[in-house]
Amino acid sequence: MNPKLQLLEQWGCDIKGSLPRFLNDEEFMLECITEVSKDPAFDALESHLLQNEVRQAFDAAHTLKGIISNTGLTPLYRYIVTIVEPLRGGSAAGLLPRCEELQTARQKLISLLKR
Repeated sequence: MNPKLQLLEQWGCDIKGSLPRFLNDEEFMLECITEVSKDPAFDALESHLLQNEVRQAFDAAHTLKGIISNTGLTPLYRYIVTIVEPLRGGSAAGLLPRCEELQTARQKLISLLKR
């Protein structure tokens, strides 16, 4: 297995479960994970939460939930699901700290990808 994918798996990502979605092509999967780490929806989510723009925050969070789930990024998924559901219900109350935790996990992902 690719050393970076091994690091991600050790961190708690579901690499083996997600790899078939990428036709078992480790390099392609790694490219996709790298693109996920750069997705502008992370910054959009935070910006919309700061401005209490619930619908736009939901759209960004829902996008992230899909790409995070499909790439098996379980450490990030744990945070994004706690953000999406309140937004789906129309509330952004108390979500900024969760978004900050998501951003911290994203930075960890970026750090692992740079190794």
